[in-house]
Amino acid sequence: MNESRLYVGNLSYKTTDADLQDYFSQAGVVTSCNVMLDKFTGRSRGFAFVEFATEEEAKKAVEQFHNKEFQGRPLTVNIARPREERPPRPAGDRGGYRPQRFEDRRDRA
Repeated sequence: MNESRLYVGNLSYKTTDADLQDYFSQAGVVTSCNVMLDKFTGRSRGFAFVEFATEEEAKKAVEQFHNKEFQGRPLTVNIARPREERPPRPAGDRGGYRPQRFEDRRDRA
């Protein structure tokens, strides 16, 4: 587990990578900053990952910024956990509405 990588949650949807880089650099050297975006809309998903040069700087950032207000919202800041493996979703019918096709209607007549 990478102890220098932080999860930052409850972000404003207008927060950018540069905003977080500037804010979190108060705690140390930020090596990367990624606001997670929705793959369909391109809008922020309200959380990000911030990585520091050292574990000590990351721990300092958790202490300094967890529950502190940033852009009008109280931040959730924790050491990031590894992504959990999820079972693959079944392909095919997803339970949504599917309009009746012309061939299907013709067979019923």
